[in-house]
This record gives sequence, C-alpha cells and structure tokens, in this order.
Amino acid sequence: MIVDGSLPASIAQAARVLATGGLVAFPTETVYGLGADAGSDAAVAGIFAAKGRPSDHPLIVHVPDAQSAERFAASIPPLARRLMQAFWPGPLTLILPRRPDMAGAAAGGQSTVGLRCPAHPVAHALLLACAGATPPVHGLAAPSANRFGRVSPTTAAHVAAELSQDLLVLDGGATPVGIESAIVDCTRGPPVLLRPGTLSREAIEQACGERLRLPEEMAGDAPRASGTLESHYAPDAKVRLMDGRSLQAALDVLGEDAGTVAVYARAPVRTRVARLRRMPDDAVETARQLFAVLRDFDAAGVKLIWVEAPPATPEWEGVRDRLRRAAAS
Repeated sequence: MIVDGSLPASIAQAARVLATGGLVAFPTETVYGLGADAGSDAAVAGIFAAKGRPSDHPLIVHVPDAQSAERFAASIPPLARRLMQAFWPGPLTLILPRRPDMAGAAAGGQSTVGLRCPAHPVAHALLLACAGATPPVHGLAAPSANRFGRVSPTTAAHVAAELSQDLLVLDGGATPVGIESAIVDCTRGPPVLLRPGTLSREAIEQACGERLRLPEEMAGDAPRASGTLESHYAPDAKVRLMDGRSLQAALDVLGEDAGTVAVYARAPVRTRVARLRRMPDDAVETARQLFAVLRDFDAAGVKLIWVEAPPATPEWEGVRDRLRRAAAS
C-alpha cells in the first residue's frame, strides 16, 4: 500500500507499524529501503524473509543523527567522527564496532555494525517519529526494498511491484542519488573503502585526513557489508559490459535479430531494432537513473542488456561497481 510520505499522518502510521515489529518501505536519498526496528531481532528477521536474503548478510542501520550512532556503536574513533561531521546526513555508511547488546541480527551476527544517517526528508521524519513512538524505535535496519540480489528500487512503484502488496510504502518520489551509499570500514585503523558510491574518494580522503585503503591492501578479512557480493543489483535480463566499438560491432552482427537486445550507451549507436537509451555523459545523472533504466528494460521483456562501460575515472567508480556486479550474475 503506497501512501504519501510527505503527510504527517503517513509518517505517524509508519512509525506505529515499526514500533509493533512490522516492516515499512521508505525513501532515502540513495534508494528505497525496507525498514524494521534495528533493536528487535524478530522484526529484523522479517526483512530477511521478505527479501529472501541470507540472515548472515548484514544490513545497514539508519539513525537520525550522529549522537544516535552511540546506541549501536561500542566506540566511534576520531576518523569516523570526522566523516560523520563531513557527510552526515548523506550517502555514507560507516562500519563501526558494535555494542554486544545491540542489533545482533541486523549486523548478521558480526561484531561490527554499518551505520548511516540518511538525508531524505521523509526518512529523517520517519526516524524522528520512531524515536518518539511507544515503544521507541531508535534506529531502522533497512536494506534496499527489493528481492535479494536484484535491482534496487528508486521509486515507490518499484517497491510495490516487487514486494508484498500489503507492505506500507512511504512515497517520497524518485530518489535523487539513485545508487547505494559508499561504505567505509573504520574498525581496522586506516579507513577502508568496502563499496564506492557517489561520494568521491578524494572527498572522503580529504575529510578523514588520510588515504582510503582497499580491502585487498589490509591483512585479515574485511567485515561483511551490505551490497558487496560479487553478483548483485541484477535485472532479469543478462547484462554485458563492452566498449562502444565492440557494442556496435555486436549489433551489426545481429542485425535484424537484435530485437531482444537493449542498449545503454554514451556513444551513438546504429540499429533499427534494438531498444536504446542514451547514457548521460555525467556520472551523477547516470547514477540517478541507472536502476530505473535497468528496470525499464526488464519491463520491456528484453533478454540482453548491453551497456557501454563507463569511463575509468574516479567520478564513475560507483556506477562502474554496480554495473560490474550486475553483469556478474
């Protein structure tokens, strides 16, 4: 059931559902999330069941402000506080040591927890209403509101089409960022980038005052984090990445048989039968529309989605990551 997320009555209704252990889908600036009380293992189990998600694959806990992070984090190192000050509210998740008595199910049983303060006004209003509910809900575990491994939703209609029709969905319009948050691990000394987003490495490094490492640079295993499986964000159609010249050559070979192919490319493409969408030259705009484009192609019934590989430049890192994982399915 979709309701207008801008209405106080809708926010109050959603807070009541969450306070009694139910699930609510709501918009963030990145994608729509499927929320439950992060402090209730039983409520969080409902997320895993609704998504078909393995229970050891951790969720991100959304909080209304940096101070609220202390309910879930056993400690917050200076590095993390600098990143909170620079980017919260916003599309950045921080991996922190978890308080042993909090969010065990949401963390997938790990000793760490992923925390984020979303910037979307509907998400913020919902988090505040939950904190004032009876009983209070001090944080929402909320992965993307779709079946596990599939394309993340960026509109309320995407959520309703994929999950239960009985699910309460707060409609906040199309999400302005369009891909999930960057994830930085703050538990192993230097900051480690577990998942890129739309925040650039340069901006994150400037805020924390040191270079971002990658997981392969660090000894030991990285904490498991949401959305970091090799295969993820996948439509029903098979995704293939290629350069513009190879893409055109493949279309030329198929000729009139390219009717089951969809193309998402920046370069001009010649075809009379394949379904075409032009990829913007701007990485931010591409991120905003990427998941909606993949869903539109699926709705059109194509079997193959051919995507021109984005440029290998820093601003495209988040888009490249999502497309690489979609193509790995």
